[in-house]
Amino acid sequence: MQKVLQSQLKMAINKGELKRVSRENVKRKMKRSSNIMVNIMRGRVATLCPLLFALLFIVSCSVIDEDLNDCVEQAKMDYELRLVTNMTTELKTQLTTETDLQIADALKQELGNIFTDYAHDVDLSFYDTEGDSTRLQHDEHFMDANQASYALNLPMRRYMHLATANILDNELVTLENGNSCHQAMLKQVARDTIDSHSTGLFTARQPMEVLEGIDQNFNVHLYMANCSATLVIDPRGHGQLDKIRVFSTGFATGFNICDSVYQFDARSPIIRTTRTTIEDEDKLAFSSVTFPSREPKQTSTRSVIETEEPFITVPGEPLWEMQVYVPQPDGSITKNVLTIKTPLRAGQFKIIKCWIGDDGAVNITTTDPDPGPGPDPGPGPDPGPGPDNPDNPDNPDNPDNPDNPDNPDNPDNPDNPDNPNPGPSPDPGPSPDPGPGPDPGPSPEPEPEPDTTNSEVSVSVTLNWNPGGVYTPDL
Repeated sequence: MQKVLQSQLKMAINKGELKRVSRENVKRKMKRSSNIMVNIMRGRVATLCPLLFALLFIVSCSVIDEDLNDCVEQAKMDYELRLVTNMTTELKTQLTTETDLQIADALKQELGNIFTDYAHDVDLSFYDTEGDSTRLQHDEHFMDANQASYALNLPMRRYMHLATANILDNELVTLENGNSCHQAMLKQVARDTIDSHSTGLFTARQPMEVLEGIDQNFNVHLYMANCSATLVIDPRGHGQLDKIRVFSTGFATGFNICDSVYQFDARSPIIRTTRTTIEDEDKLAFSSVTFPSREPKQTSTRSVIETEEPFITVPGEPLWEMQVYVPQPDGSITKNVLTIKTPLRAGQFKIIKCWIGDDGAVNITTTDPDPGPGPDPGPGPDPGPGPDNPDNPDNPDNPDNPDNPDNPDNPDNPDNPDNPNPGPSPDPGPSPDPGPGPDPGPSPEPEPEPDTTNSEVSVSVTLNWNPGGVYTPDL
């Protein structure tokens, strides 16, 4: 109708009849027609809306269609960090002397923010278990606690859930490929030489299914993904302690969270250790925090530890190294490479003790050094005559000893009238020859001498080491 009025107005203008047509009349007709059209549309919408909403509800959550992915349910997620480590045991068994106790206290303070079950931040991803396993939902929270609970609205379906803690403050490790479940991983920066990790990293993986109309609680436990090794050095009077440098190498560069497998580059980066400040400078301590080392070949790579006794192992092939550079008074450098034959695993804390010789060579400490002779106790009380003293009544040569055969009171003395056998027995003659006995076979091999060297750590020393022309860490 509005178009008809507009057409009439246009025709009137063309015919010069605009004067006979009132502007106000045209406006009234156009307004009336607009109101009629609006009322018609309102009536249709009011009639169709209930039908449309009912149809959308049936389609969105239809049991016939068997597609519940768009129906949202609330799930309660309970997160807790589980710190499985041997740090306390290692400190108690390896650092036992009075000086060592000062080192133990300093290491507890130095590594306290690494070996802790406290999470600053958590990254939560929920992946589709079908198709290309893409990420369907992503949440980030500041946890600042050992455990926390979050109520999340998740569509009903099966998920693979991956969680990571303490990643924001770690400048060397990032969470990469987070949109894909099987490619999501903790990745270390790719450099030849890097510092130690600055946080203890924790991860979790958990399959889950969100069901309709059920109050569900999911308990997710996060476990530590990195570890630490410390070299405790007794300099034994060696000078230039501030110039001693220690590095470690042979560790993983990434961790695939879903598959729970560590990845290793062809060339392992060199890790700068952190020197621990100790009040008593009689000993030095250098620590590195890294991903774990390789496992022995028979067990391939090892996943994140989730057992109570994960650190018991037997020395085997060389797996990782610590490098010690000791400057000498003449300006030369002694390079020491400590090869460790036991794996360093996730959550593990390892202490290696050594001492430095005059030439800068490192020697592994297997036992505490000999403290030397104690003070002279002085002369003790007179113990009396010794057993060889003729005056000692217990001396067999003492004539007064009843066991002396020359003593007249000895019943075995031939001159004693009470001796039932006063004379020597007659000679019975030679015994018959019994002949050769059975062949006893060859004598057994003598047992080898026990190996007194350290079977877990071996050391190679290069005196007057010259770094020219060879890649080396910056000393």
